[in-house]
This record gives sequence, C-alpha cells and structure tokens, in this order.
Amino acid sequence: MIEKLNLQEGVALYRLLADGSGDIVVKTDLKGYIVDASPAIAQLGFDVSTNAHVGVHLLDLVGEEGKSQVAYAHGNAVAGGEDGTWIEVAAHTPDQRESWYRFRARALRDESGEVYGAISLMRSIDEQRELRDQLFAATYTDSLTCLTNRSAFVSMLEHMLGSEMKGCLGLFSLDFFRSINMKYGQHTGDAVLRVFADLLREMLRGDDIISRIGSERFAVLLPRTTAEQAEAICSRVVTTLAERRQKVGECEFVITASAGVAQISHDLDSTMERAEMALFTAKAKGRNRLEMERRDRPRFVAAPSATGQMHNRRHDD
Repeated sequence: MIEKLNLQEGVALYRLLADGSGDIVVKTDLKGYIVDASPAIAQLGFDVSTNAHVGVHLLDLVGEEGKSQVAYAHGNAVAGGEDGTWIEVAAHTPDQRESWYRFRARALRDESGEVYGAISLMRSIDEQRELRDQLFAATYTDSLTCLTNRSAFVSMLEHMLGSEMKGCLGLFSLDFFRSINMKYGQHTGDAVLRVFADLLREMLRGDDIISRIGSERFAVLLPRTTAEQAEAICSRVVTTLAERRQKVGECEFVITASAGVAQISHDLDSTMERAEMALFTAKAKGRNRLEMERRDRPRFVAAPSATGQMHNRRHDD
C-alpha cells in the first residue's frame, strides 16, 4: 500500500493519477529500485501483503523490448526532466500472458527541491490495443478469404520497393470465374475463392504475402526470391490446382488459374504493369498457365491441360 506521501509526492501523484484504481503506481529510488507500490501491482504477480515488490527493480516489471524505454524515462525523471512522456510497454503476467501498459515517470523532490527518486504510473491499455488490432484487421483483411486485401497489398509492395528488398510479384486469376457464379451461384463462387486461398496458404512459404486484390484475382509477394524461384513456386500452384478435382458443396469440377510473374523493381506502377501484362498473356494463350514478364524474349510455363465443365467455356473472366 502506498505510504503517507509528503506534499511534493502528493502533487506528483495527483498529476499522474486522476482516477482509475486499476493503475499501477510505483515509487522508486534514484537507481530505479521499488520502494513502494499501489495494490494494483498484484496484476504483475507480486504479493502486496508481503511487500514482495520492494527491492525489485523497475525494469523487472516490463518485457525485454521495453526495458530501454523505461530506463530512459526513469533516468530522465531523476535527472529533473519534467516532460513525463507516455510510452507503451509490454509486461508479463503470472499466467505468462503479455499485457500492455502506458508508462510515464516523474521526479520526486524533497522539501529543498532535491530529487530523491521517481514516481511512475503504469496504465493498462490491453482493451485499447485489442480494439486497435480489430480495426486494423477490418481495414486490411478480406473478410471472405481472411487474406490481406488490396490496400494492405499496396502498402506492403510499396514497403518492399522503398526498402529496396528484392523479390517477385505473382498475380493469379481464376479462370472462367464469372461462369462459375452464373451457373452455380455466388455461394459456390465464394467457396471456390476460399478453396484457392487455402491452396495458396498451403503451397507458399511462411515469408510470402498473399492478398486477394479483386473479385477472382490474387496477388503474392515473394520476398528475396529470384525470377527462376518465383516461376517454380507459382507454376506449382497453377499445376496443383489443375490436377485436383474440387468438390464445393454439391458441385465437383476442375478449377484452373492463370498467372503472371514479374520482378519487383523501379516503382509500384511498373511492377504491377509488368505482372498484369504477363497475366494477360497467360489468358490470351489459353489460360491454365503461367507467364513470366517479357524481357528479351517471352518465357512461359504451361500447366498440364485439365478438362472440366468450366474449363471449356468461352466467357472471358
């Protein structure tokens, strides 16, 4: 329990803590060792009744990544700094769960104005972070396939270009998708999209980034991948899809896809245009195939032919 505070401590505490009994208030000496704390420190596994927290260093309350920030904030406070800037740090609860707090520290001064320690406030922000994560997911996730959406894809491609990270972009388009929707209904069409999304998750590497960027169109960012490696990876996707007879609800048929691959270079528009042209070429040459971007000469890989009631229709999807 926080002991009786002198006037300066009371003023510092009031400025830090207006309300919120769940806030952790910690009093430390000049070196950062805990002298006293509010009962809420029990959230971090300390037994308040036995003063188990006394003598524990302030840095022991937070995770490794937050230690340098907390050390700086405490050092600034005991040096007489008055800014008391809020920082966000993670702490580990007794059940090994990561819990997030906003942290700030202010100097404690005696009656002569000499700094003799600091008083710090840790305020839980788990609920705010959860809401923030949910908003992020809603903003950048395709709700049907649970892949990232076009906005997220553009941001990640721009990041790769800005950091000059080498790699390739693969664009996929499900063949005759409009015909599937027309004949079997949108519910079946949605199921087909999820089937293909699952195949991409199954066949691509952990570092690859998969996005749904349009109705039946998918994009794959392949970091640190050569053109030859990207060709092999994306070709396997096209081939595997064509070899599997998919059962979607009461329907069973072959699903195929066309693909275009380009190296990530120059700028976003250039990268997209080269991948789009390769995809267009794959469709023009009969679909169910992969085309690489055009360099000195056209290169392509054709998947084994697959027959199915969707594959032979003439609609351009």
